[in-house]
Amino acid sequence: MNKIFLPIVCFIVITVSVKFESLFAQTIGNSKSITGQQEFVRDIFRELIEINTTLNIGSTKAVEAMASRLRKAGFQEDDIHIVGPRSQNMNLVVRYHGKSALRPILFFGHLDVVEALRQDWSFDPFTFLEKDGYFYGRGTSDMKCEDADIIANLIRLKSEGFIPDRDMIVALTEHEENGDANGVAWLLANRRDLIDAAFAINLEGGGGEIKNGKPLLMEIQTSEKTYISFQLEVKNRGGHSSMPVKDNAIYRLSAGLNRLAQYDFPIQLNETTRTFFERTAKKETGQTKSDILALLKTPFDTAAANRLAASSPYYNALMRTTCVPTMLNGGHAENALPQTVRAIVNCRMLPDDSVENVLATLHQVLADNHIVVTMRGHPQSAPLSPLRKDVLNIVEKLTTSMWPGVTVTPIMSTGASDGRYLRQAGIPVYGVSGIFADIDDVRAHGRDERIGMKEFYEGVEFMYKFIKLLTSGS
Repeated sequence: MNKIFLPIVCFIVITVSVKFESLFAQTIGNSKSITGQQEFVRDIFRELIEINTTLNIGSTKAVEAMASRLRKAGFQEDDIHIVGPRSQNMNLVVRYHGKSALRPILFFGHLDVVEALRQDWSFDPFTFLEKDGYFYGRGTSDMKCEDADIIANLIRLKSEGFIPDRDMIVALTEHEENGDANGVAWLLANRRDLIDAAFAINLEGGGGEIKNGKPLLMEIQTSEKTYISFQLEVKNRGGHSSMPVKDNAIYRLSAGLNRLAQYDFPIQLNETTRTFFERTAKKETGQTKSDILALLKTPFDTAAANRLAASSPYYNALMRTTCVPTMLNGGHAENALPQTVRAIVNCRMLPDDSVENVLATLHQVLADNHIVVTMRGHPQSAPLSPLRKDVLNIVEKLTTSMWPGVTVTPIMSTGASDGRYLRQAGIPVYGVSGIFADIDDVRAHGRDERIGMKEFYEGVEFMYKFIKLLTSGS
């Protein structure tokens, strides 16, 4: 062989062999170098962002793209499942085989995103933009970052020959954003065999918080509040606006809503929220710290709890069920007394509260039999997932190693996710992610959605280590 040709061949072989551990740096928009593995996951991330997976489009194209990558990485066709109720709304489920008959661990996230209109953004929301240390595009933070993360790490583990102590299942699902009966709900009802597991990791339920550029908190989601809405309606005979009477439908409903505005549901802590406040108190200072400590006493200090609730809508939402009017409609003409007035009141119910209690409370607080209260839809409450020491200990170990000084705490989400369906089905769920986000710059569902490049790459490395530790059998 030609002496000049030989080194070239060797170089090519070496380059291929270190596909996922490349030492050859490449540059990105923020002028910082990235490794071959980081370039690989960025490529997956870019592909997902540039596939429109909004409601009217569906997620099937993204599902097929990820399935194609898994096949190329050596996953067998029998372990890759593309299933769903409609051709444009399919879900991806892949199984990574382990070495024992222990029940699997399910990792799940959604591929669908909220609509984004070009005229509302500074650029095309479905073009992957790298600028000033951020990745921009619809879904960068909610939640295609974690979708790219888990697919890249599955392929990386496969390339390394890693064998977990049990099977791992990854499900990337559809229709989480609009609450349609697809995704996790559809899989449980129609193909539970594909996702049945000892417990599940919700890839978007947890993660880190940054404030003023400093990582502060690493969260593990163990529960979430229940979404439930009620319609409030007042009917009246109406009449001519030139001859008003005191019995006005708008007056009645307004008076009831004003009473609701003055009401607070009782404070009630559970295992997760109590632990959250215990750990948060170590980071707080001054009056807030004193009030949290007073809240944790038995019985708690009511004045301190009320100050804490008034100081932070988030703390308030963690402590109690909440109900708030979100929509209002009434009247039929500007020169006529209203005959029908309606309001929508949206409630976020604690996991251990009940629909019956919330409904009874609304009737009591509105205190007017003319206000007819009707529940909208079929709320689905889910139990609290008991803390798993293995999950908590691993997250604490990795956080201490990667972000020294950051507090790790379980949380209860004030919003809702597909985790509720799994909890209802008896599969505990734990929200875990290594990606940090700025709590003062939340752009999910909004204009110019973005995620930090550094935070994204660190989160991918966190998940790689988390999976290995969680499934090492030690």
